[in-house]
Amino acid sequence: MRKAGIALCLWGGQLLAGAAYAQEFPVKPIRIVVGPGPDIIARVFGQKFSEAWGHQTIVEQRPGGGGTIATEMVAKAPPDGYTLLLSSAAYTINAVLQPGPYDLVRDFASIALCATSPFILSVHPSVPAKSVKELITLAKSKPGQLVYSSSGNGTPPHLAGEMFKTMAKVDILHVPYKYATPALIDVVSGQVQIMFPIMSISLPQVQSGKLRGLGVSTRERTRLAPQIPTIAESGLPGYEIIGWNGLIAPAKTPGAVVNKLNAEIQRHLKTSELVQRLAQSSYDPAGDRNSPEQFTEFVRAEIVKFARLVKESGAKID
Repeated sequence: MRKAGIALCLWGGQLLAGAAYAQEFPVKPIRIVVGPGPDIIARVFGQKFSEAWGHQTIVEQRPGGGGTIATEMVAKAPPDGYTLLLSSAAYTINAVLQPGPYDLVRDFASIALCATSPFILSVHPSVPAKSVKELITLAKSKPGQLVYSSSGNGTPPHLAGEMFKTMAKVDILHVPYKYATPALIDVVSGQVQIMFPIMSISLPQVQSGKLRGLGVSTRERTRLAPQIPTIAESGLPGYEIIGWNGLIAPAKTPGAVVNKLNAEIQRHLKTSELVQRLAQSSYDPAGDRNSPEQFTEFVRAEIVKFARLVKESGAKID
C-alpha cells in the first residue's frame, strides 16, 4: 500500500509539473522541420503560433533522404514541444517501402492533422475517356499501352496510380520522374496520358482545359472543386488516397504541451481566414475529429493501407 501511495504521489506530481510547464509554454521560438514536400502548411500554422504566443516560429527545410534526415532530427530533439515535424502521406509510405530506424507512431507524439488535399486523376484531352469508368474500359482494351507519370517511385502520386491499377485490374505503365513538375509537363504536352498529381499543381491545368480531371482521390468531393466527382463515385467504388499534413513531436513530449498545441491548431481551423488561406494553396482544413489520439489512429490506418497496397501491387522504390 505504501509503494502504491508513493507511486500515486509521483504520478500526481508529474501531472502538476506538466500542467505548469504547459501554462508557461512557449517561452522561446518553436521550430517546425519540413522534409519532402512543400512547406506551406508549416508556414501557415507557424505564423499563427507566432501571433498567438509572441515567439517566432522557424520553418526549417531538411528534404534529403526521403524524409529520414528530418525524421531523425526531430526524433532526437528534446521532448519539450519546441521542435516539431511536419508529417505527410510520404512518411506513411516510407514506413512501408523504406522503413528507417524511427517508427512514426512509437517514436513520435501526434499533435494534430492540419490539412488535406486530394490528388486529381488527370488525363490529356486527347485521351478518349470522359469518366473514370470510361478510362478503365479504355485501359482494359489496351493493356500496357497507356502510361501514367509520377513524381518518383514511392511518392504518393505513384501509390495513387498503383491503387488505381490494383483496384481496377488494369495494366498501365508507370514512368517515374524526379520531380512533379516535369511529370506534369509531359502529360500536358501529350507525351504521357495519365497522372495523379496533387491538386495544387493539377487544378489550374484542369481549369484551363489543358488537362481533363476525371476524379478526385478523396472519399468525398472537395469544396475546392466541387464539380469534379470522386474517383469512387465515377467508376471505382472504394478508391481513396489523400495528401495530408500534420504536426508531430518527439515521443515523451508532455501531454499538456501536445494538447495546448492541438487546441491552438483546432482554434484556427475553425476560422474563415485560415480556411480561405488554405484554399488559396489548394488545401482543405482538417475535420473536427482531430484529437492527438485520433491523429495517431489515422497515421496507423494509413500505414496499414499502404502496407496492403504495396503487397497487392508489388510497388517498389527501385
